Amino acid sequence: MSNDGFTTCLWFDGQAEEAAHHYLSIFKNSRLGDLVRYSEAGPGTPGEVMAVEFVLNGQKFMGLNGGPEFRFSEAVSFQVRCADQEEVDYHWEKLTDGGEEGPCGWLKDKYGVSWQVFPSELLELVSDPDPEKAKRTTEAMHRMKKMDLAALRKAHAGER
Repeated sequence: MSNDGFTTCLWFDGQAEEAAHHYLSIFKNSRLGDLVRYSEAGPGTPGEVMAVEFVLNGQKFMGLNGGPEFRFSEAVSFQVRCADQEEVDYHWEKLTDGGEEGPCGWLKDKYGVSWQVFPSELLELVSDPDPEKAKRTTEAMHRMKKMDLAALRKAHAGER
């Protein structure tokens, strides 16, 4: 990988390589980068994976096996903007497998990483210049876990 731009570093407790492969299996246009192992210099066990680089849809990541000191929280999440309901369903199913669903399209995957999975159209619907349409859509969204684009469109249109 090149040294330009930004890379998001995710701190894992021994699962960095596993997580990288998991994410690579979900996101298209992804690839594995360099794998760095601990040496005799430590601090980890020589030969074990210290860090793994990977790219998901053009976004660079490094998974670091840093230990149990830090955990993920909702303070940082990754947005997955989907073209349609099929993409929402696919990403929701793959990312919640072993994880947990949250409100309004939020979820935590099996590693504790927070994601927001939603149809791109949602942004247009909730920011409609007609305040009633925007309100109905936002209220419908607040009642959902996984985003339901058809239900959001109905709420926007004022249909029951």
